[in-house]
Amino acid sequence: MELPYHETMEDYLETILPVIRPWSEDLLEQEFFIEKAWQEIRDDDNFHETVLHFFNEGNEYLQSVDGNVHKGLWRLMPPGSNKILVEQMAGGAAVKSELYDLAYLDNYFFILKKHGDQERKGRPKFFVLGYEPTVSNLEWRDAMELLFNKYRSNNQFYRNIFILVILIVIIVALFSVF
Repeated sequence: MELPYHETMEDYLETILPVIRPWSEDLLEQEFFIEKAWQEIRDDDNFHETVLHFFNEGNEYLQSVDGNVHKGLWRLMPPGSNKILVEQMAGGAAVKSELYDLAYLDNYFFILKKHGDQERKGRPKFFVLGYEPTVSNLEWRDAMELLFNKYRSNNQFYRNIFILVILIVIIVALFSVF
């Protein structure tokens, strides 16, 4: 199946996320997102910085913008809620705190949806992060294609299983006739 063309990353995500969500991990499975370099992905033509995010052990959060590091904290909200609070710190105090809902998580993508009605405010609703070694040389549309491949590969797997089951039923039916 081909991924339909969209003008914005948000439109791509609105198409892709519903079909890949069944394969998402949740935030309780921290091994999927901690101690990894997550590169921020945006569809803004004026965005030229390399922004990395690190969610480390001990709830340490680091944001690197072209090598300039800002410290903060992250923490999961009540278990099972799939919400994460990310705080940036300055002088020991939180200067920016943001609440996100998990939209999708696997080894290569960590996609958060900012809580609240961001669209009404004209702000992006998704915070898209890709595993740096995988996405560092990709344009945002290529990253969306890679994300959609999760659907393609799993869809193909289930199609192959269905065909295999049909073949087994046919073979069993043929042997039962003889």
